[in-house]
Amino acid sequence: MIKIKDTQFIISAVRPDQYPADGLPEIALAGRSNVGKSSLINKMIMRKNLARTSSQPGKTQQLNYYRVNEDIYLVDFPGYGYAKVSKKQREEFGVMIERYLQSRDPLVLQLLVIDIRHEPSKDDQLMYQWLNHYEIPTCIVATKADKIPRSKWDKHLKMIKTTLGASSKDRVVLFSSDTGLGRDELWGHILQAIEDAGMSLPNEDGAVEQVEAKVSPQLDEATPEQL
Repeated sequence: MIKIKDTQFIISAVRPDQYPADGLPEIALAGRSNVGKSSLINKMIMRKNLARTSSQPGKTQQLNYYRVNEDIYLVDFPGYGYAKVSKKQREEFGVMIERYLQSRDPLVLQLLVIDIRHEPSKDDQLMYQWLNHYEIPTCIVATKADKIPRSKWDKHLKMIKTTLGASSKDRVVLFSSDTGLGRDELWGHILQAIEDAGMSLPNEDGAVEQVEAKVSPQLDEATPEQL
């Protein structure tokens, strides 16, 4: 499993010529405003405030690049579905995101972040359709799992997958930024996606790190060990 040694915010990009040119694998995050993407990033890298959380939804308006260990980029998309963002701005966000998805070779995995408490929105469904269209490996991350009883996890996960029309090949991870539920499992999927893309990460000795995904036995079943 990856050890977090160094994390940095690199750039807020809006055009391809602003994207990093070093070819490191990229893991992108998409989701509605206020779904918890910034909190997810901070929990994944064990930093409190590198990705700025805000009480004002819609604050992220570019592709925010965070570099982890000089090895990986986490790319935070603008949140969608915020009513106070103008129609023109929503269209610009859509063009920016679709252009990235169409042409970004270092993208190895897309995280589609969904609040487990709510049915996926029309925007969530459109994003999922885009990912399918461009054949981008996808992991559905159901955040805020601590906000509902564990007995309801399976029901809500089924609702999310049914509404999206999720493929059986898509990974699904229960996640909580408060408790850390799902953090190791999600890193496992990220590292596996990097390996599947034919890329590798150096370990401390400069050798190739052996990647092993820590996954639950069944996507629909959350076990007590996950807490």
